[in-house]
Amino acid sequence: MSIHSALKLSSALALLLALTHTSGAQTPVFAGPTDPRAIQAYQEATEFEKHRNVVFALDNYRKADKLDGNKCAACALAVVKVAVEIGDFKAADAASQELIALSTTPEQQTKAHLSRAQMLLAMGQNKKKPECFQQGAAETDLVLATKPNDATALYLKGTCLAFEQHDDDARKVFGQLTTEMKPGSVDYTRITRFAERPELARARMAPAFRVTTLDGKRVSLDELKNKVVLIDFWATWCGPCREALPHMQQIAKKFEGQPLVILSISLDKDEQKWKEFVGKNNMTWLQYRDNGFNGSIATSFGVQSIPHTFTIDSDGVLQDEKIGDGYIEGKLKKLIAQAVQNEAKQREAAAPVASGTTASQQ
Repeated sequence: MSIHSALKLSSALALLLALTHTSGAQTPVFAGPTDPRAIQAYQEATEFEKHRNVVFALDNYRKADKLDGNKCAACALAVVKVAVEIGDFKAADAASQELIALSTTPEQQTKAHLSRAQMLLAMGQNKKKPECFQQGAAETDLVLATKPNDATALYLKGTCLAFEQHDDDARKVFGQLTTEMKPGSVDYTRITRFAERPELARARMAPAFRVTTLDGKRVSLDELKNKVVLIDFWATWCGPCREALPHMQQIAKKFEGQPLVILSISLDKDEQKWKEFVGKNNMTWLQYRDNGFNGSIATSFGVQSIPHTFTIDSDGVLQDEKIGDGYIEGKLKKLIAQAVQNEAKQREAAAPVASGTTASQQ
C-alpha cells in the first residue's frame, strides 16, 4: 500500500488499534491461542508488529490461527487489523467473518462487528467499492441496535454515510457522536468539524493531533483554522535532514507573516541534544520532539524515513508529501492563496449577519 493510501486510512486504523489492544489491567475480550506452537507463532507476530514488520506479523498471526485450528479469535482480530494496514483485504475479509463466527458473548460480538465495519470502510476507500460503505453501515447498525450510544459504531456509521454521499444523515450521526465525547479533546474537535462539514469525513484528512511545542505553545491541527500547515519530520542525527535545514529556513523566511504554520517534529531521543541543535541553528518556527519513529505523531503519519514533509491545506486535508528535500514552495504558495481567498469569503458571508444584528440593536 502506498504512503498516501496508508494516510487515508489512518483514522480508521487508529480505531482498529483501540479494538485490538487492551490495557494490561484488563482481561482481553478475545482469548489467545492454546496450542503451544500457535502460542509461539502469536508471540513472534506481536514482536514483528511491535517493530512495524507488518508483513511478517500478518504471516505469523495467520500461522498461529491455523495451528490453533482456526479457533483463535485474538489471532483473527489481529489479522484483520494488520491485513487492513498493508492492504490485504482478502485476508482481512476472511478473518473478520471468522471473528464474528467465533464471538459468543455480547462484548465479543460488538467488537467483531465493529472490526468488520472498519474493514469494509477501509476496503471501500482502497478498492473504490461503494457497496462496502453500505455493508459497513449495516454492521454498525447491529451494534447500535443494543448500544445506541457506542462511540466507535457512531463514528464508523457516520463515515460510511459520508462516503455514500448521504451528508444529511452523516451530519446527524456525527452530531450525536459529539454528545458522547469529551469537549475540547482532539477527537471531539475533529468530529465537530465532520458534523459541520460531512464532506471532510471522506477527504484525505491529516491525522488529528495536539502537541505542546518547545516554546510552550499548545498546537492542535484542527484549531489552526484558515492556515496552511507544513509538517517537517527530521532528527539531528540525520545527515539529509541537516542538509535540508537551510531550505526550511528559507521557507520560514519567505512566507513569514502569511497564513502558514511550520511545525518541525524531531525524532530525536536525546532531548538536550535536540534543544541545543534547535537553538544553535536559529530554528525559530514551532518545534516538537516525538521521541523516535515509534512516537505517536510519527506513527499516525506513517513516517518510516526522514526528512519527510507533509503539506496540509486550511481545511486540514493532506495535499502533498515528500520524502527528502524537495521543492514545495509552489504548492505552499497556491494553498496559501486559497486560504486567504477562503477566509475572505467567510468574512463576506458573515458580514450581512453581523450588520443585521447591529441594526436590530439600534
